[in-house]
Amino acid sequence: MGLHVVRPTSCFRNPIACVLATMFWLLLLTIPSQAHLSPTFYQNTCPRALTTIRTAIRTAIARERRMAASLVRLHFHDCFVQGCDGSVLLDDSPSIESEQNAPQNFESARGFEVIDDVKSQVENVCPGVVSCADILAVAARDASVYVGGPTWTVKLGRRDSTTASQSQAASNLPRFTDSLETLLDSFSSKGLNARDMVALSGAHTIGQAACATFRDRVYNESNIDAGFASTRRRGCPSVGGDGNLAPLDLVTPNSFDNNYFKNLIQRKGLLQSDQVLFSGGSTDGIVTEYSKNRATFNSDFAAAMVKMGDISPLTGTSGQIRRLCGVVN
Repeated sequence: MGLHVVRPTSCFRNPIACVLATMFWLLLLTIPSQAHLSPTFYQNTCPRALTTIRTAIRTAIARERRMAASLVRLHFHDCFVQGCDGSVLLDDSPSIESEQNAPQNFESARGFEVIDDVKSQVENVCPGVVSCADILAVAARDASVYVGGPTWTVKLGRRDSTTASQSQAASNLPRFTDSLETLLDSFSSKGLNARDMVALSGAHTIGQAACATFRDRVYNESNIDAGFASTRRRGCPSVGGDGNLAPLDLVTPNSFDNNYFKNLIQRKGLLQSDQVLFSGGSTDGIVTEYSKNRATFNSDFAAAMVKMGDISPLTGTSGQIRRLCGVVN
C-alpha cells in the first residue's frame, strides 16, 4: 500500500489531513537512520581487506606468539569504552586523553604497532575505506584462529571515533581484583550475560600477566592450590619484580583451548578475577561445563565475541575513517 501524498491545494478542502501529513514527514526527518553492520560491508569497496588483514596478523603472531592474546584483549578493551569505535588506539594529544593511560591499559595493553602496520597495508590496497575499529574486530578473530581457537563471522561497517575517554576506561574496564558480582554487573551494563562473561574470560587460556597483578593472590589468598602458589612465587617476589610475567595458563599457554577452566576447578586461576568464576558462586556450573566440553566453550566464545562487537558501533556518517589509527584525521 503506497503513501497518500497530500497536495497543497487539498489543504483547503481537508486541513486536518494536511497537518497530519506534515507531521508524518517531520517525524521521518527526525528519526536517525540506523546503518547495520554486515559481514559483506567491504565486498565491493575493498574486496581484499580481509585477506590483507589475515596475512598481516598471521605474520605478527608468527613473530611473537603472545601477540594473539594481546590483539584479542585490545578489541575487548576497545568495545568496553564508548563501544567498538577504535578509541583505544588514539594516542595522547592536546585534545585526546588516551585510554592507553588508564590503569587497566597502562603498560599492559599492547599490539598497537601491529594494528598500525595492518592499517598501513590496508590503506595501500584501498585508501580511506576500512576503519581501525573494524581492523581490531577482524584481527581478534584472526588471532584466535591462528592459535587454535574458534572462528566466527565478523560483522563490519564500524567507523572510528574522534574522541577517547580515559575516565570511562578507568571505570568501565574490568580489574584483576574484581569480585564476581562486579564482573557480572560490568558485563551486564554492556548487554552481556553471565555466560558471555565466563566465555570471554576464557580468552585467558592464552597470554601472560605481570607479577603485580597476581602477587597478592599467590602470597595471601587461601582459595588457591598450594603448589601452584609456590610455583608462581618463584618468579614473583614479595617485593619488586612487578613487571615479571607469568602465563595465565601453565599447561598450554600458547594454545587456545579449555584448560583455563580446568585450572579454575583446581584452584589454579592466576588472577583473582579468574578464580572468582569458580568459587562457590553462580558461574561455577558454566566453568564446569566449559572444562568438560571444549566445543561448547568455543561456540559460546565465538557467539560472545560477535555480541561484544555489536556494542555501540559508530555507523553511517558518524565518526570517520582514520587514515592513521593513533590520531584523528
